[in-house]
Amino acid sequence: MKAIVRLLEKTNNVKRSSYTWNALNAIISALQNPVILLVMTRTNGVYDAGVFSIAFAIATLMLYVGLYGLRRFQSSDLDEKYTFSEYHGMRILTCTLMIFVSFIYCIYGMCFTNYNMEKALVVFMICIVKVCQAYSDVYHGCMQQKGRLDVATKSSSVRYMFEMVAYAVLLILTHNLLLSTAAFMVASIIGLLLTSVNAGRNYCTYKPSFNMTKIKGLAIEGFPLFASLFLNMYISNAPKYAIDAYLTEEIQALYNMIFMPAFAVMLIANFIFNPILTTYAELWIARTEESIKKLSKHIRKQILVIAGLTVLGLAIAATIGIPVLAFIFGVDLSPYKLELCVVMLGGGALAYATYFSTVITVIRLQKTLIVCYGLIALAAKLLSSFFVLNYGMMGAAAMYAFLMGVLAIMLFIITIYGIKKA
Repeated sequence: MKAIVRLLEKTNNVKRSSYTWNALNAIISALQNPVILLVMTRTNGVYDAGVFSIAFAIATLMLYVGLYGLRRFQSSDLDEKYTFSEYHGMRILTCTLMIFVSFIYCIYGMCFTNYNMEKALVVFMICIVKVCQAYSDVYHGCMQQKGRLDVATKSSSVRYMFEMVAYAVLLILTHNLLLSTAAFMVASIIGLLLTSVNAGRNYCTYKPSFNMTKIKGLAIEGFPLFASLFLNMYISNAPKYAIDAYLTEEIQALYNMIFMPAFAVMLIANFIFNPILTTYAELWIARTEESIKKLSKHIRKQILVIAGLTVLGLAIAATIGIPVLAFIFGVDLSPYKLELCVVMLGGGALAYATYFSTVITVIRLQKTLIVCYGLIALAAKLLSSFFVLNYGMMGAAAMYAFLMGVLAIMLFIITIYGIKKA
C-alpha cells in the first residue's frame, strides 16, 4: 500500500505534474463511456449498448447528488472554515443519499416503466461506480487544498483505467452484461481503496465529523452550485431519458454514438478556457475600467473560439463524421447524418452555456443560474414526449439543440448584463 502511495506522489515538478495529470484525467474520464460503448457494441450488440448508455447517463446524474457541488468550495477553503472531517462527514451523508435515490429510481423503473431485473441491476451497479467517484472526490479536494492535485488526478486516472479494463475484458470473455457490470463495480471499489483512500492518509484524517451545525452550513453553501450542476446534467441528458421512456434500447445506443462528437466540442473548449480562469477572477476582483475592458476582450475571444470549434465540428460531421463513427462502433449510421449535424449544433450551444455559466460564477451572479437551469429543465420535461414520440431520433437531436440553444442565449444575456453593469 505504501509503495502505491510513493508512486502516486513521485514527481520532479508538482505544478507541471498537476497540470499534465489534470488534463490526462479529464481525457480518460471523457473516454470511459465511448470506449466501453465501443467494446459493448462489438461484443454484445446494440441492445446491451443501449442499456449501458442509459445506465451511465442516469448514474452520471446521480453523481451530482453525491458530489453536492462542494469540490471547488472545499479545495479553495484555504482558511479551513470547515475541517476535512466535516467535509468527510457531509460527503458520507450525500453518498448515502445518492445510494438511496439510485435504489428508489431502479425500483420505480421496474414498477412503472420498461425496466426488467437485469436492466435495473445494471443501472444500480453503475450508480455504485459513481458513488466511488463521489466519495473519492472528498479526498481529492483535500489533496488539492494541500497543493497535491497531481496525486488526486493520478488516483482518478488509475481508477478509471482499472474500471475500463475490467469491464472490457469481462465483456470480451463472457459477453455477459450483468457479470461485466459487476466486475466494473468491484474494480471501482478496489481502485478507490488502493488509490484515493490509501493516499489520503498522508493528507487527511479518516475520521468523519457529523456536527449538524456545520453540516447545515455546508448544505446551504453548496446548494446553488449543486442545483445548477444537477439541472445542467439533467438537461444535457434529457433526450436520453426521453428515448429510454418512449423508444428502444437500440435507438438509445445509436443516439449515444452520434452524441460523442458533440461532447468533444465542449471538452476542447473547456481545455482552452480552464487555464485562464484565474485571470478572469483577478480581472473581476480588480474591477477597474481597464480590467473590465480586458475581461470583455477575453470573453469576445472565447466566443469566437467556440464558434470556430462548432463550425469545424459541423464540417467534420457533414463530411466524414458518419463513416468514421460507423467504423469505430461497427454499426450502420448512414441514416443519421442530419441528426449528427443537429447534435453538433447542440454541442456548440452546450459549450457556450458551460462557458457563460462559469463567467457568471466569476462575476458573482450565480444565483441566476438556478432560475435559468430550472426553466430549461422544466421545458425539457414538458417537451420531451412531443419531440421524441413524434420525430424519434431526429426529435431527440432537435430537442437537445433547442434546449441548449435557449439556455446559451439566456446565460449570454446575463453575462452581458453583468459586464455592462460593472
